[in-house]
Amino acid sequence: MKSGLSFLVGALRCEIDELEQLARTSELVATIGRLVHALQRERGISNVLLASRGQRFVAQRDAQIAECLRQEQAVRLAFDQLDAADGRIGNGARLFSRIAWVLPGMDALSGLRQRIGALEIDAAQSTAAFGKLIAGLIAVVFEAADGATDPEISRLLVALFNFMQGKEFAGQERACGAAAFASGRNDGARQQQWLHLIASQEHCFELFADFAAPGLAEVWGSVQAAAQLAELERLRRIACAAPAGVALDSELSQAWFDCCTRRIDAMQAVEERLAADLRRLCLHKTTQARSELQAHQALLASLQGGNGTETADFFLDAPAAPDAPAGGAPYGRQLERSILDMVQEQSRRLQAMGDELDTVRAALNERKLVERAKGLLMAHRRIREEEAHKMLRQTAMNQGRRLVEVAESVLAMAEYLPVDKAP
Repeated sequence: MKSGLSFLVGALRCEIDELEQLARTSELVATIGRLVHALQRERGISNVLLASRGQRFVAQRDAQIAECLRQEQAVRLAFDQLDAADGRIGNGARLFSRIAWVLPGMDALSGLRQRIGALEIDAAQSTAAFGKLIAGLIAVVFEAADGATDPEISRLLVALFNFMQGKEFAGQERACGAAAFASGRNDGARQQQWLHLIASQEHCFELFADFAAPGLAEVWGSVQAAAQLAELERLRRIACAAPAGVALDSELSQAWFDCCTRRIDAMQAVEERLAADLRRLCLHKTTQARSELQAHQALLASLQGGNGTETADFFLDAPAAPDAPAGGAPYGRQLERSILDMVQEQSRRLQAMGDELDTVRAALNERKLVERAKGLLMAHRRIREEEAHKMLRQTAMNQGRRLVEVAESVLAMAEYLPVDKAP
């Protein structure tokens, strides 16, 4: 018959398996982050090319496409290394579904690039196409965070996910401004979209700061140079405060692109730091668990060598005998108590981990509620995602409520909101 210690050893093996899987997932997340960064830059360059009718950023685009292809190959290799038949992967069903959705988008990049090179689409269509693929890649990161079972690792993944999301809004702002300055014009709709992107960045970076270690939040603050932020705000005011229809200086497209790129590159450095911290944490926890496993296995081997333990006093907390040798007897009641203590300590640790994980998961669940509410509004009002998100945020500000509370109210009214159908 197996003892309680045997199952404690089994629990540690399961924990090590989960940590090793989280380590592989963390490597995948870092690789995806590099591809997203490359695609964000290609999107901004493509918008300048399109808005200038092929007059600007031709060479830069060619070089960036080559970089994107390198990063895309790394992501495909990382996907190939995942075992789709492994049922042990946390949140595997949704994670694999996201990957299955992303791969056709990556396959379609070649056709998108041909259309951009031939000036067959405009900047808005290019932005939407790149944004769709990038959103899919970031969704893979979200599922990785949602499937994490260790609270410390989960917190880092949630911080990383929100930072990547904020960086994507910054990338969209770069693309939006690049198109506006390069074309020499702006309009009310684009200005409103621009302001929405700025507010969305701030929200994501606030969530990042909530979940990241204090040192990481300080790193993010330190890489934002005051002069760089001042230049960014100056260019934002030129484009967003000008009356609709007033011409913009097209020569500012280079200054805008460069200013945003320096900021986004600084974000990438923080993102790489986050990913490195995540890998180190996974390695530390795995090493710690392996050491504990070895100690438990040695103890189990000694018990299986013929040295039994007394279990009659399992429910008693009797003190050790007065004549017990220093350090306690190696076998008998003292050993049984030490094993029981180990089991109880493991139970307390798992309970604490579960409580902490519930706190982290709450942030992920809030995002799911907001996404569902946006989807409902998009279907009911036949509006774009950013318009639905802006509607939820505006309602929250007007009513002094949290965004998730407004999302819950919208979802509660789902049956009373018939979906409009196209004529």
